[in-house]
Parts: sequence; C-alpha cells; structure tokens
Amino acid sequence: MTRVYIPATLAMLQQLVAAGSLPPVCGTAFAVTPQLRESYAEGDDDELAEVALREAALASLRLLDARDARDAGATDALPPRRAVLVAEVTDVRARPDLDDAVVRLDAPVGVEEVIAAYVDTAAAEPAVRAAVAVVDEADLGDEDAELVVGDAQDHDLAWYGSQELPFLLELL
Repeated sequence: MTRVYIPATLAMLQQLVAAGSLPPVCGTAFAVTPQLRESYAEGDDDELAEVALREAALASLRLLDARDARDAGATDALPPRRAVLVAEVTDVRARPDLDDAVVRLDAPVGVEEVIAAYVDTAAAEPAVRAAVAVVDEADLGDEDAELVVGDAQDHDLAWYGSQELPFLLELL
C-alpha cells in the first residue's frame, strides 16, 4: 500500500461522500516517491510527506481555478477552499516526467481507502481566492503572483478523519 495525497475541491469531496468513490483528475496524485527522496539531501518520511501534501494543496488551487472558469455565474457555489485527500492505495505509478512527487492512479479511490482529508478553514478563503486568480501567472514565474500563491500556501489545512467528511460538508 502506498499513501497518496490527492488534490481535490469541496465539490469533489461531495462526490466522494455521495458516490463512495472518486476518480482523481487525470489520475494525478502525490506521494513520497524514490525520486522525491533523492531530491532532498535531508528529511525523514514525515517531512517528505509534508512536501507531497503541499504539492497536492498547490494542485488543488489549479482545480479551483478550473472550477471557477466552469462555474462562472453559479449562485450556489461552494466556498473556495483547497482540499487534499489522503488515501492508502495499491496501484500507483511514479510520474517523474511531471515532478518528483507526482504519481498516477489508474482507478478511482474508494471511500474505504481514504484515511483523512485536509481542507482550508474559512479564514483562508480570501487568500485562496486571490491565489486562484494568479496561479497560472505564478507557474510562469511572475514573482508578485508567486507571493500571492505563497500567502495561500501559508494557511495550514485542517485535518478531518474520513468519517467526519459528511459532517464537514453539511456545515458548509
């Protein structure tokens, strides 16, 4: 079993709870891979897992950007919050062509494989909203945009056990 960090949105968490499974977008997730270990001179498994989690949280910003473009004008939109699912899965392939921590999952993740979810709190929403607006520019090297994305990344994600997800979503 491999522990993976799957970038998500609140709508994706709703889908997981309602359907019992979730296909990661393009099969993309993050994990502590041999390539990630090699790229850090120091760091134990917990520190490397934090790197994978942060990469998944950054990818969640990109999913929120895509959601905003798709849902423009929606009145019942969910709040802009990064979400990352933590799951234990068996079929994982490394994708070092994309990044050191990127892996591909070939199957949807079942709710029984999910250990926890990390989700932004309401306090992070303004920073996340600002970061979503400039994440593409940050990816292209715009230093001001990188600072805005960094402000969002500075917000700690709250941890929720998998059994808490229905209650979290109900309270939104």
